[in-house]
Amino acid sequence: MVVLKGVPALLSPELLFALARMGHGDEIVLADVNFPSSSICRGGPEEIRADGLGIPQLLEAVLQLLPLDTYVQSPAMVMELVPSDRKSGLLTPVWTSYQSILSRAGYEFSLGMGRFAFYERAKKAFAVVATGETALYGNLILKKGVLAPKDLC
Repeated sequence: MVVLKGVPALLSPELLFALARMGHGDEIVLADVNFPSSSICRGGPEEIRADGLGIPQLLEAVLQLLPLDTYVQSPAMVMELVPSDRKSGLLTPVWTSYQSILSRAGYEFSLGMGRFAFYERAKKAFAVVATGETALYGNLILKKGVLAPKDLC
């Protein structure tokens, strides 16, 4: 836990350090419990543990510090349902939470890509945050934006 003024306490020092080092266009994956975080990070992005935290609460905290990319259509993407889950009518209520949180922060949300394309994109991310999110299809990729000089302290 970090105890600093203005910094959400649930953000770990490791996550804060990763967010601070990210540049414009870098991506971070907020991964659910079923995501192969350790495998994806082998030889690729940094793995950051956030066990026990749900992605909606983590997303709200991250968005207090991380600007998302306004130069792309959607700076936040989820993994599309595989055909069998789509056919069976699997519901993804966590996406509604993401959409609400992102909308309040002024950002767009979209379906991203299929499962394996999502995994390949995650391998190129700056970091993968392995959370305790249990919702199916809870994975979310965020693309970092820029801060205008007036927004820098």
